[in-house]
Amino acid sequence: MEILEASFMQRALLAAVLVGITAPAVGIYLVQRRQALMGDGIGHVALTGVGLGFLLSTSPVWMATLVAVAGAVTMELVRSYGRTRGDLALAMLFYGGMSGGVLLINLAPNGSNANLSSYLFGSLSTVSPQDVVSISVLAALVVLVTVGLRRQLFAVSQDEEFARVSGLPVRTLNLLIAVTAAVTVTVAMRVVGLLLVSALMVVPVAAAQQISRSFTVTFVLSVVIGTAVTLAGTVTSYYQDVPPGATIVLLAIGLFVVLTVLAAPLARRRARALAAMEAEPAGAEPAGVATAASGYTLEVPATRRPADDATV
Repeated sequence: MEILEASFMQRALLAAVLVGITAPAVGIYLVQRRQALMGDGIGHVALTGVGLGFLLSTSPVWMATLVAVAGAVTMELVRSYGRTRGDLALAMLFYGGMSGGVLLINLAPNGSNANLSSYLFGSLSTVSPQDVVSISVLAALVVLVTVGLRRQLFAVSQDEEFARVSGLPVRTLNLLIAVTAAVTVTVAMRVVGLLLVSALMVVPVAAAQQISRSFTVTFVLSVVIGTAVTLAGTVTSYYQDVPPGATIVLLAIGLFVVLTVLAAPLARRRARALAAMEAEPAGAEPAGVATAASGYTLEVPATRRPADDATV
């Protein structure tokens, strides 16, 4: 195939696959926590790291990762302490990150607005072999955390108080989600750009939720959808000469709309079934099934309490 003959497209397609896997894998926890726009804020902060990378003549990806992680930890600490001016502090952090990135990248000897645009909106031709190595390492860390600790992360995302009573390290897990989100932003910035990465973290999850009520199935479906749209968007960008980030996000939104329409009859059947269940006399829920407050159905052994599945 012609598209595979170009070395830059080989790198771009590999980066697209990694982004399609990692972004929804983290986004599902952000959606559970009602922090769908957190990726957007981290993207603003990461731009300062990109500017520092150019200014110090180091890797923009790794520098953006360090700055994004620091910003994400700061955001999580502000959120957890719940100070009355917390929203103002976060706003200043977001806008300061964007402004700092623009200033630093223009002060850098080899920086320019063209460099800035490729990080803001993504660029296929600028994915270097070094970027592929960085993205691969960071993506492996994200997958390891989001899959290996999925039960603990789900528990703390669904109900922090219950997770704390159950003995889980809530503060540590919250910080881990924030750090993982920051790493994901820097993984995705070369493909979809810092301004659009949040959409790729959220839209595939929202699309998967239209046809699934199981957390595990939603997780897998969102990763499949994310991978499909990033690959399709990358290929479309190559043949039609359109921006890859915008194309990927629009494809994801289009798929969300299609699945929403197709899932409408299923939703009506579920509503009727729920109404029928509520009309029946109150009784014990069948062993082996627990419905989480988030709307997900969790399969658990009959010998365990339903809530235990979300905390193991």
